Amino acid sequence: MSTVEEFLTSKEELEIVQAIRQAERNTSGEIRVHIEKSSEISHYNRTLEVFRMLKMFNTKQQNAVLIYVAVQDHKFVIYGDKGIDAVVSTNFWQATKNVMQQQFKLGNFKQGIINGVLKAGEELKTHFPWQINDEDELSNEISKG
Repeated sequence: MSTVEEFLTSKEELEIVQAIRQAERNTSGEIRVHIEKSSEISHYNRTLEVFRMLKMFNTKQQNAVLIYVAVQDHKFVIYGDKGIDAVVSTNFWQATKNVMQQQFKLGNFKQGIINGVLKAGEELKTHFPWQINDEDELSNEISKG
């Protein structure tokens, strides 16, 4: 599987969007997924570029999370904004990474992303619980590069 278009079906993408909505019901945090074929720069640096491109740094509490997947490179990065980094331990995203990696190794990419999204929402809930006046500040749609 070498192209972004072949990575997930439309139905699978819809299931991931539903998982994002479900995860965000419990937290004021914002979660996005970005999928692209590969990156010519380090995957971490590319994740930062995408984070900026999607204007994810504009959330009120700076509590947005980007799950970046480079399909052909077999790499993924989970990046949280500085509001998250200010209140969590250095290994905060390890559990999310583990649930994703477990499914990815089995070739279950959709389920890996869904598990990652739901786990990220769970992790965020502790530090950024949902509030009555919360707004959905970012799109829930999957972006592609």
